[in-house]
Amino acid sequence: MSVIALVPPGVYAPQEDTELLAGALSDEPLPPGAEVLDVGTGSGALALEAARRGSRVTAVDVSWSAVWAARLNARVAGLPVRTLHGNLFDPVREETFDLILANPPYVPAPDGHRRPPRGAARAWDAGGDGRLVVDRICRQAPGLLRPGGVLLLVQSALSGPDLTVGQLRAAGLKAAVTRRRRIALGPVLRGRERWLRERGLLSAADDKEELVVVRAELPV
Repeated sequence: MSVIALVPPGVYAPQEDTELLAGALSDEPLPPGAEVLDVGTGSGALALEAARRGSRVTAVDVSWSAVWAARLNARVAGLPVRTLHGNLFDPVREETFDLILANPPYVPAPDGHRRPPRGAARAWDAGGDGRLVVDRICRQAPGLLRPGGVLLLVQSALSGPDLTVGQLRAAGLKAAVTRRRRIALGPVLRGRERWLRERGLLSAADDKEELVVVRAELPV
C-alpha cells in the first residue's frame, strides 16, 4: 500500500486494518472502469488503491477534514477520485457499485449506544458492542451493489464478525470471513482493556486483537 501524503489531526491514519483491507482489494478481479465506493474513506488510502487499478472511485466521509485530506491526497497522487461529504451512503443512495469498501468504526466503547459527535474517537468508537456503524452497513450496502457486486468490510473480532456474516447472508448475499490478522492491542484498546475483560470480549490471557475482512457478494 502506497504512502499517503497528508493525514491531518483527527483523520484516521492508515493502519493494520487498512492494510488488511487493501490486501483483500488486491484479490478482487476488477475490470478497468469498475465503479468502486470507499465509504468512511478517512485519508483516502483505499480509494487511491482502487483508483490505481483503473476503477471509477467515489469516496465518502462524514468528516470534512477527511474529505479535504482525501481530495488533496488524490491530487498529489494524480488519481481521479470523486470525494463526497456525507453520512455513510447518504450521498450515493441513487447509485450502484461493483465494489464497496468499508473500514468503519468498530471498537466497543464503554459509553453505551452513542458515538462521539466529534473528535478523533469518532473514527473508531461504535457503541457498547462496536456495531453501531457495522449494522448500518449490513442493512444498507446490499441495496447499492450491482449483480455480482462485492462488499469488503474490515472489523475487529471484538465486534462480532459472525453477526456481520449472518446479517449479510440474510440480505441475500454470499458472505464469509476471508482474511484474518492478529495484532498487538493498540493504545485505544489498552486504555479500556479492563472493561473489555469484564465484558468477556477479551480473555484473561489474550493480549492481541484479531482483525477480519468480511467479503459479501450479491449473486448474479
